[in-house]
Amino acid sequence: MEWNALIKDFGMYLKLERSMSENTIEGYIRDVSKLSNYLLMNESELNATTLTQSDVLTFLAYLNKEFHVATSSQARLLSAIKSFYNYLNETDVTENNPVELIEAPKLPSKLPDTLDVEEIDALIGAIDLTTYEGRRNKAILEVLYGCGIRVSELVNLTLDALFFEEGFIRVIGKGDKERFVPIGYEAMKQVTLYLENDRITKSPKRGEENIVFLNRRGARLTRVMIFTIIKRLSLAIDLGKNISPHTFRHSFASHMVEGGADLRAVQEMLGHESITTTEVYTHLNKDYLQQIITDFHPRIQT
Repeated sequence: MEWNALIKDFGMYLKLERSMSENTIEGYIRDVSKLSNYLLMNESELNATTLTQSDVLTFLAYLNKEFHVATSSQARLLSAIKSFYNYLNETDVTENNPVELIEAPKLPSKLPDTLDVEEIDALIGAIDLTTYEGRRNKAILEVLYGCGIRVSELVNLTLDALFFEEGFIRVIGKGDKERFVPIGYEAMKQVTLYLENDRITKSPKRGEENIVFLNRRGARLTRVMIFTIIKRLSLAIDLGKNISPHTFRHSFASHMVEGGADLRAVQEMLGHESITTTEVYTHLNKDYLQQIITDFHPRIQT
C-alpha cells in the first residue's frame, strides 16, 4: 500500500480503536506525513515495509539540521511514527519496525507553574462584579480552580451536566471520555448565582441552549477568551507570572496533593490515564516534601 493510504487507515484506527480527539489525531497524521513527504521529496521508493532504522535516523537528522526542531518536537514526532508502526505491526501490514530501537531524545524536566491560594484569591478579587462578564468570570475561575478541569471541558460544560445536589459535575475529557468531578461549595454558589441572575437574561444561539458559560451574544466562550480573561486579571494585580487556564488545573492538583489527598483520587478527578502523569504534583513543593519526611521518618524525628 502507498503511504497516503496507510496514513489514512492509521487515522481511522486512532479514531475508532483508540478514541483519540480530533486534535490529537491531526497531530499524529501531520508528524507521520512529514516522514512520507521527506521520502517523496527525495524521490525515494522506500515504503513502510522497506524503510530501515538508518533511513529514519537520516530523516530526523535532516529535520534537526534544516529546521532546528526542538527536542520536545523531535520526541513527539518519533512517538507518532512509533505509534504508526505499532499499528502496522498489529494489523499485519508489515513485520518491519524501523523505529523500534530508536530512543527518543531526553526532555528536560519541567514542572508546571502553580499559584498559591493568596494569588488565586487576588485574581478573583480583581474581578469587576458590577458587570455580567465579571460575575460570569468569577464563576469560571471558581470552577477551574475548584474542579481542576481542562479549559476545553469548561467551555463545553452543559447545564444537564450539573449535579449540584450530589456535589458533582460531569465533564467530557480527552478521547470523549466521561468522568464525574466533585465540585465544592464556593464554585457551586458562584455558578448558581450566575445561572439564576445573569445567564437567564441571555438568549442562547441555536445549538448553544445547553451550554453553561455564554458570551454577550449567547454563544459559548472560546478557549482563547478564557486565556484572555486570565491574562487581563494577571496584569491587573501585577502577578509577575506567566499563567493560563491550565495553571488553575495545576494549582488544584498541587494543593490537593499537598493537603494529603490520595494520588489515585487526584488522578481520577483530573482524568489522567496514567498515574505517572499525576505523580509530577508530588515534586512541586520541595518544602512540603521536606516537612513530610521530617514529621514522619523515624530516623529524622528529633
